[in-house]
Amino acid sequence: MNKTLQKLLIVLGILAAIICLCLVLTRREKADFHDKYEGVDLSQEVEGMERVGAYTGYINEHQKDAHPANDVKVDLFDYESEGTVRVEKAATDDKKDALFTDTGSKVTWNVNVPQAGMYRLFIDYKITESRGVPAERTVMINDELPFEDARNISFTRMWMDGGDVKVDNQGNEIRPRQVEYFGWQKAYFKDDMGFVAEPYVFYFEKGDNKLTFIADNEPMLLSNVELKAIKDKPTYEEYLAAQPQNAGSDTAAKFNLVVQGEDSTLRSESSLYAKYDRSSPTTVPNSVTTTVLNYVGGEAWRSSGQWIEWNFEVPEDGYYNIMVKARQNYSRGSVSSRTVLIDGEVPFADLSEIAFDYKNDWECKDLASEDGTPFNFYLTKGQHTIRLEATLGGMGGILEEMEDSTYRLNQIYRRILVYTGASPDVYRDYHIDTTYPEIMQAMELESKRLYKIVDDMVEYSGQMADNIATAQTIAQQLERFCNKPQKITTEFTTFKDNITSLGTASLNLSETKLDVDYIVVSGTDVTPKKDKANFFTKTAHEIKSFIASFFVDYNSVGDVYDEKSSDQVVKVWVLTGRDQGTILKTMVDDDFTTSTGVKVNVEIVDPGALLNAVLAGRGPNVVLSVGADQPVNYALRGAAEDITQFDGWQEVMSHYSESSYEQYRLDGHIYGIPETQTFNVMFYRKDVLEEMELEVPNTWKELIELLPTIQGNNLSVGIPTAAGSSGAAAASTSIMSNAPDLSMYFALLYQYGGDMYNEEGTKTTVNTEAGVAAFDDYVRYFNDYGIPTVYDFVSRFRSGEMPIGIAPYSTYNTLMVSAPEIRGLWDFTLIPGTYRKDANGKQYLDRSDFITGSATMMIKTDDEALRLASWEFMKWWAKADTQVRFGREIEALLGSSARYATANRDAFANLSWSTEDIKVLDEQWDNTVGIREVPGGYFTGRHISNAIRKVINEKVDSRETIIDYSILIDEEIKKKRIEFGMPVD
Repeated sequence: MNKTLQKLLIVLGILAAIICLCLVLTRREKADFHDKYEGVDLSQEVEGMERVGAYTGYINEHQKDAHPANDVKVDLFDYESEGTVRVEKAATDDKKDALFTDTGSKVTWNVNVPQAGMYRLFIDYKITESRGVPAERTVMINDELPFEDARNISFTRMWMDGGDVKVDNQGNEIRPRQVEYFGWQKAYFKDDMGFVAEPYVFYFEKGDNKLTFIADNEPMLLSNVELKAIKDKPTYEEYLAAQPQNAGSDTAAKFNLVVQGEDSTLRSESSLYAKYDRSSPTTVPNSVTTTVLNYVGGEAWRSSGQWIEWNFEVPEDGYYNIMVKARQNYSRGSVSSRTVLIDGEVPFADLSEIAFDYKNDWECKDLASEDGTPFNFYLTKGQHTIRLEATLGGMGGILEEMEDSTYRLNQIYRRILVYTGASPDVYRDYHIDTTYPEIMQAMELESKRLYKIVDDMVEYSGQMADNIATAQTIAQQLERFCNKPQKITTEFTTFKDNITSLGTASLNLSETKLDVDYIVVSGTDVTPKKDKANFFTKTAHEIKSFIASFFVDYNSVGDVYDEKSSDQVVKVWVLTGRDQGTILKTMVDDDFTTSTGVKVNVEIVDPGALLNAVLAGRGPNVVLSVGADQPVNYALRGAAEDITQFDGWQEVMSHYSESSYEQYRLDGHIYGIPETQTFNVMFYRKDVLEEMELEVPNTWKELIELLPTIQGNNLSVGIPTAAGSSGAAAASTSIMSNAPDLSMYFALLYQYGGDMYNEEGTKTTVNTEAGVAAFDDYVRYFNDYGIPTVYDFVSRFRSGEMPIGIAPYSTYNTLMVSAPEIRGLWDFTLIPGTYRKDANGKQYLDRSDFITGSATMMIKTDDEALRLASWEFMKWWAKADTQVRFGREIEALLGSSARYATANRDAFANLSWSTEDIKVLDEQWDNTVGIREVPGGYFTGRHISNAIRKVINEKVDSRETIIDYSILIDEEIKKKRIEFGMPVD
């Protein structure tokens, strides 16, 4: 046998062994941890570790209370109220009287309950025209909040297409603009997160009870309020028995109707509009060369409670079957579930949760029993609706347990942290098992709970998904801690990281994304065709797509115009991303161009390309989202247009605070319109501060007074620093480098009565008494008070390790999305201030806060017509309505964490912020200050950062250091002013 043959046989043997091993691994039984927790009461609580105010605890407290069989109707118009509450007589289209409850109002009814027990709350409501966000109500029973999640319960609006589908000059379909539909809806009070699939239940005493609704957000009309008895949905057999036994005519039996997904009638959010897909050959309709709207859902349809509804018509009374062609190719190992409602009701229990497993391609799913027999739906002749509502179904309870577990694990972590510090000595035995026996008990119990969560998830989904593996990892780690307590200190950092990963896994699992291509309503004698791609259709589709790629510009968005034609075409560059550019172009085509006749080409480019393009004379006419330092720097070089030369500029700028465009001013001219902005607020953990019996600080002095207590518990406070990374996005402006965050130093500078430059802009004033005092106090927070210079604020705030932190207000969105386990346990308020005296000697609290952002800028051109057309575009883009629409669509597409930070004050008030949040943000916004851009200003931020780092790292004198660096700053400013022919001192 030659060597070549020997090598071949060895390779084949190894491959055979690998294949056999893979087969064994795939056939082995799923991991089962029943023996870990069997016989253990997992509902027990360890003293000091329990979660107070949770819905689960409320249910456990009332689990023995009765479930009365009769509903109780509330006398709607016999009420007491605070705020704007009034009776509105029926309009011609409403046909019923209603009670109007405005934002901030409080309405209370006296409800006589014949039998004590648990009831569901049900309302008929209509949300009136307002900010376009969901309405929120808090429920109080007998002047008490029954459980924490009874706050801010959300009620959806309704949206629909505002016209027909349009086709651009490239042959691509453009979806219609979304408009709100104002109509009556019926709803129970339910969990917004979807962890509790069924409506909330509330306990009412026998006799008189007070029922109170507090209007947290948005006005609402109520025509009915009821306490509903808790009843199980009928089974399929019970549903059939209640229908007419006549099977219907041949017309009904042979009926076949395809309802396209993109033709949905109503939806709960404006983001659930029609989309296009060219990845599959079976999507209907289909095109590889043009954009064809051919499905609905996608990334935006991911949260429990979101729904899409279609209208359809059947020709005769009779029984019909329903098939849904859908696709869940977003999350391997997860299930996307939908509740099916026919004519606004779930006909029987089986339709409460229809599951769509992970598949790469479309799945034609009959609404059928477990054995595959299609359900028969009895429908009367005429119009009907079918609604698919996102639900977590059986996964909701598992995710609720995960959220509670994450909360308890953070408590365990924080208790150990107080004792050992964030970086315990691995060579020291802290005797945690004897010092804190309750922590060991809590760890052992939590380990068992997590093992059960893993088992429940595997049983539900049929496989061990990546996201649930984190729960198993922590369970095993807790088990090790209980067996060998000394492991706690050696694995303390990984323990914290694992807790963060568990919270992230919970969020990922709560997303229930789904695409719908079409729905088939057919008679019982019809077997609908089930589209399925095979090897040949996929190959043909890929070949056609490949050939089309040579001829079709897939990067073009909307109408594309020839810039060399006689018509004036405004070229707009977007420096952020494709999603933003696509939404902008859609808005331009269906709103701006149609109303003004101005043609616009939108191009998505890298920010670094702008300067070279302008120098080469090939730049845009208008550029969006440029850094705050850019407009003045381009103007100094004669490349930016002064917007004060155009008619109506005062009206445009009246919707912005002066601080927002301070950086775009130069010598009385303004070279940009504010687009986005950011400023700091102070976040705080209500529960942690309450444990330590501390109040939220109003001033820096009060914050310093809290530090001994906070640091005595091995916790910390977060302040943005130039010495490292604070885990927050640094504002992009030339007066600060991208890495350091100088926002808090700038805030202190102004709170102390200082300024960055003198009135002429020829010198810096950080070397004045106010500037030196601000600098000295700022560095003392790190040198003398031990505030950390490098930290991840979101992670530390989530665990409670950093109960107070100053960060950009956009951190709110990140926390709302990434930390559901601390919902209701945190809030934000104004940053600490400094007491000063005004010109009359009266004392006031100065809460000055640095603001920066991005701008819209017009590139200089000699073409007057093009300049005017560009100004028309800029005016339209700056309008509140335009900014609101853009903000809502971006948030819908990219999620709440990407909430648009518009600089337009009117538009900001109409985004998805709650009324209370807007009050805080508006007050802080009123106290913001912008810093002028001056020639050579890039040196200012750079050298202030250098000064701060030098004082912190080398412990040198702060006064001498800032004075030395101010000399370098002044020299650069002077050099640049001479270069640009500007006067110097």
